[in-house]
Order: sequence, then C-alpha cells, then structure tokens
Amino acid sequence: MSTLVCFHAHPDDEALSTGGLMAKASAAGHRVVLVTATRGELGEPQPGVLDDGEELWERRVIETTEAAKVLGADPPRFLGYEDSGMIGEPTNDNPACFWQAEVDEAAQRLADILTEVDADVLTIYDDHGLYGHPDHIQVHRVGLAAAAKAGVDTVYEATVNRDRALESISLMRAEMEVDGVEAPSVDDFDEFGVPEHDLAYSVDVTDHLDAKREAMAVHRSQISEQSFFLYMPPDRFAKVFANEWYAVPGHTSTGGPTEVELLPGL
Repeated sequence: MSTLVCFHAHPDDEALSTGGLMAKASAAGHRVVLVTATRGELGEPQPGVLDDGEELWERRVIETTEAAKVLGADPPRFLGYEDSGMIGEPTNDNPACFWQAEVDEAAQRLADILTEVDADVLTIYDDHGLYGHPDHIQVHRVGLAAAAKAGVDTVYEATVNRDRALESISLMRAEMEVDGVEAPSVDDFDEFGVPEHDLAYSVDVTDHLDAKREAMAVHRSQISEQSFFLYMPPDRFAKVFANEWYAVPGHTSTGGPTEVELLPGL
C-alpha cells in the first residue's frame, strides 16, 4: 500500500479539492496524510458558530480534525504559518503569513513530514493556486520544493476543470436565484482552475461523495447549508463533484484527462 499526502492552504480546502480522492484512497487501504499550511485565521465565520471567546482558528482546527476523520485520513498536521488573506490585502504583508514564508524554509517543514510518513504521492495546487489566492500559489511552490527535497517523484496538482465549472455554474444560477440563494458570477470563473484539455487525470469519486459532502459540512464555520456547495440536492451535487481533476506539474495540452480509479502511484 502507498502513502498519499495532500497539502492544502487552509482548513476546508481538503474537502473541496481532494476529499473524494482521500476517501477513496483510504478505502482502498492506502495511508492518507493531510497537511495544512495555515489554520485559516482570516476566514469569515458563519454567524453563531463560534462560542464566546473562541478564536476562529481554534474552531477550524477542530473542524479539520473532524473532516480528516470522515475522509479516513490521519489527524491533520499544520505547518504553523498564518493565513495571508486574499491577494492584494494588507494581511499579505504579515511576516508570519504563509505568503511571506521563505520557500526553502517552508519546504523543509513539509519535506520533514514527507520523509517521516514515507510519502509516495503528493498533491498540491496548480501554479496559479486555482484562482490566484496567495496561499494556494505558495502551496504549489513549497510543495514542489518539498517533493524535491524528500525525493517524492509523484506529484499532482489538484485543480478544477474550468470548462465543467463554467457549465455547472451557468446551469445553477437561475435555480439559486429563484430560491433566494446568492449565486456565483460566471465571470468569477473565467480563469478558475485549468482548461479541460490541459488536465492529466480525472478521478471518479462517485462512490465516496457522501464522505466528501460530510467533510464539507463539518466545516460549519465557513460552509453554510445555503452555500453554493451544500445548496445542491444530492443528484446535482453528484453531477458537479463526481470527478476530481488533476494536472501534472510542467505539462499542458495533454489532450484531455484520462479517467482513472486512483491516481497513478496509488
């Protein structure tokens, strides 16, 4: 059996991006390790979720631990950096934030974990961090450097199929607006993820959608029942999330993804 390490920027990213793969790999007998760069200090908490005096990061650590358990992963590990916030925000200048971390130093923290768990496969993000979030971009940079340090040759970029995402959002907008749910703008997804022809693999996670959705719902501080992700009824959720998408670092124009049961190396 192999060891899969999924490296993410913030709590809840694991459920959204690689939750199906994690659950499927665990069910197949592989060890799954979740590493998160930050504790998501700058997220926007849903009303009424936090207890009096509770810091958001404290709740997000609890949520990530619960989500990892749902997905069959080891208890999560945190690299110890602070959330950088969205690109262009003053919080990007915080010397303790992940965006400001020296890549080699951060990579060594991750490489130490990769070596400790004897990682076979590592997932990171694409080179623009799915949608330009500085912490996601840094996951890409740090992840590649850490893999080189630890001798992990099999690295995949967890991303979004841009073509499918645009199609799904276009279909759902009218339904969401009728129900009084804030619908995302199609324009927001014009540069989201990776075009389908540049993707390497599509992992069918249909049999693990319940775990993926449960892991999303565990992140109550960030993902409400009325969010885009959980608003969908099960049949629509299955249509949107039945596949998770992966690119290979340094390779584009593959002609489209190959559908696989698990990523090569698992």
